[in-house]
Amino acid sequence: MTQVTVVGGGLAGLACAVALADHGIAVTVVERSDRLGGRASCWVEPVSGDVVDIGPHIFHSEYHNMLAFLKRLGTDDLICWQPGKVLTVASKPRPTVLRHYPLPAPLSLAPSILGAPGLGMHDYLSMLPTGWRGMRFGEEQVPELDRISGLDFFRSLGVTEDLIDWWWRFASMVVTNVPLERVSAASLMRIHAQLSGYRGLHFGFAKVGLGELYTQQAVRVIERAGGRVIKGRGVAYLSGRERVDGVVLADGTPIPAQQVVSALPPQDLSATLPRDWRQQAPFDVLPRFEPSPYVCVYLWFDRDIKAERFASHLWSPGRLNYDFYDLCQIRKGWRGRPTVIASNIIYSHRAHHLSDAEIVRRTVEELAEIAPRAARARLLHADVHRVPMAIPCPTVGFEAMRPRARSPMPGLTLAGDWTRTRMPCTMEGATKSGYIAAETVLAERGVRARLAIEARMYDDLAGLARAAVPGRSIP
Repeated sequence: MTQVTVVGGGLAGLACAVALADHGIAVTVVERSDRLGGRASCWVEPVSGDVVDIGPHIFHSEYHNMLAFLKRLGTDDLICWQPGKVLTVASKPRPTVLRHYPLPAPLSLAPSILGAPGLGMHDYLSMLPTGWRGMRFGEEQVPELDRISGLDFFRSLGVTEDLIDWWWRFASMVVTNVPLERVSAASLMRIHAQLSGYRGLHFGFAKVGLGELYTQQAVRVIERAGGRVIKGRGVAYLSGRERVDGVVLADGTPIPAQQVVSALPPQDLSATLPRDWRQQAPFDVLPRFEPSPYVCVYLWFDRDIKAERFASHLWSPGRLNYDFYDLCQIRKGWRGRPTVIASNIIYSHRAHHLSDAEIVRRTVEELAEIAPRAARARLLHADVHRVPMAIPCPTVGFEAMRPRARSPMPGLTLAGDWTRTRMPCTMEGATKSGYIAAETVLAERGVRARLAIEARMYDDLAGLARAAVPGRSIP
């Protein structure tokens, strides 16, 4: 009998499996796809021969769990960091460059935003109550803020409509993947507090394909501990009556196990559960987790179009693309090549009726607003990836639905960025969920282990304000 079976070979599942393998546990990982990595996977694009991701992702310097995982696997040096400039925002008549100034957190980005075109002192002053709330934000505030939308929250604090349209609608889309009128204020404020509360926080990008950072390295760790990885064979259902005692694959093959960790998306997990369990908490809410779809576009040009390494458009109702990445300034060995761009159409319902050709045409047009030479360059090739779920939508009430790793179903532990990690649904959240699941499995075996790394106290003024909150939660 397998000691532990992990269902799902994405980031959460592999992080959990590696942590258990490091404790001498033989783990069987079952992945429905022929490719490991899940929503952070990669493959060789057949026309260009380049390795592309399912879609571009970013890291940041406070990704402590993800960076610890990469260090364990020996790939933490394969991140291209951008410490000086945070982001270029394509505002008009001139771009807004967000960079850190030598000011205490959360003020270090303020001079950049003060230069934003079209905003006045009244708009900036209207942000002060939000800034104060961000400095004092903690998990004890999540239940209250989870009941209202980000839009209602900022209006209640007196933020001007111009600033809401210029900044907060943009921020909601690019950091939470849902529109401001739908996002949970708790989910958005958690990210805002993290991004503004740490001095010098900066972004990074994978120098190689995302899956190349961890998939094969994780397989080697798992196999060295006596485990195995099964690809291309999905799970039909969890077996057992009073306790989960294994899984049955879609082809009917049973895999008995002492414990099962599900690292599946919510709807996929629901389909594997015994029918009578689907109606019980916390499994009864699984169908209510709404996917945020993406369309990711890759463009190969015939020349260097002098694009920014990382830039984004502001929000507008008709906009398709937000963030753009010049992979020739990111990928190892690509410098000096004609430009290759990756972009994201976030919460992409507005693009679902468009053909790939129309999406590519409009993406090139929107890129040319940031890098004008794109309009004069010849497009050699394009690739469009339609991603049904980039993350679960953190809509109003989302935080209350997130289940804990310890399932009420004996023998079953939950992992995934959608579980209760006190983190956004990101690669960091997925990795942390895998570590929490591993801690839970080990605890049931009488082994106490601290694997998941909690977010640290904010820096500078933000840290002082947070420390002064009465009854604040302590990680």
